[in-house]
Amino acid sequence: MAGKLLKQLRPPPYTATASASLHRPRFLNFHNATRLFSDAPPPSGEPPPSIPPPQNPHSPSPSSLNQAELAKFAAIAGTWWDSEGPFKPLHAMNPTRLAFIRSTLCRHFRRDPLSARPFEGLKFLDVGCGGGILSEPLARMGASVTGVDAVDKNIKIARLHADLDPVTSSIEYHCTTAEKLVEEQRSFDAVFALEVIEHVANPAEFCKSLSALTVPDGASVISTINRSMRAYATAIVAAEYLLHWLPKGTHQWSSFLTPEELVLILERASISVQEMAGFAYNPLTGRWFISDDVSVNFIAYGTKIETVTL
Repeated sequence: MAGKLLKQLRPPPYTATASASLHRPRFLNFHNATRLFSDAPPPSGEPPPSIPPPQNPHSPSPSSLNQAELAKFAAIAGTWWDSEGPFKPLHAMNPTRLAFIRSTLCRHFRRDPLSARPFEGLKFLDVGCGGGILSEPLARMGASVTGVDAVDKNIKIARLHADLDPVTSSIEYHCTTAEKLVEEQRSFDAVFALEVIEHVANPAEFCKSLSALTVPDGASVISTINRSMRAYATAIVAAEYLLHWLPKGTHQWSSFLTPEELVLILERASISVQEMAGFAYNPLTGRWFISDDVSVNFIAYGTKIETVTL
């Protein structure tokens, strides 16, 4: 059965089509949401990770890098564009992630969702870009894209692949961190961190950096995995140990965040979550689709709140 599922998982093309963008699922609106999404306590009986209290926004931010996680991804950096390799789930999920991004950001920036290049003239930052599997389609949709990653091997792979296409060769790749970009006083219309926050050492500090890199009224998009029993069963036990979609040890359940925790962390970083959606997998078709079930994989879109200093 596992072999059959693996054969069915064929990544579709990376173009986020206009028709895909017209599909408007029932995204969760956090101004009205009351549902609790974390469906169980940690298996060990340990309390969930605490959220650090707000800190002085003018104090220097410590690095959010997790050296063990960096080493883990450096070891498989050469397989980023192997659609049957360790990053196969991301290749399969990418069109669904792009559909959410196109839908929310076309509304945010008041762009035509039917346009082939709706993000023309906008500056996007892809934090934790890996080999560039998100940066490239964003560039094809017209954005001026900067991709950053703390793993030098990832950046080298991303540059080599982007140079194969004149449209994506304009992507600006750097081996650096979000914190260093903040020190350089860089700013972007939209900042993305997809499947990254569960691998950083300090999610609260990481989100503060994302916020600092976003212009006022700009957009932030973050995706991750819920810290729920269902996520433990599917994203770790099934994906890593039964189906072998991911290398064993890719994820640590205790590093996951619930949607409520992510919303609170982002609010403390001056990012107001506007919409949230889940990603669900259909084993019969081998495709991912947008859902209002955020019990496992979920994605959030928020806007940067302009703070007034008294």
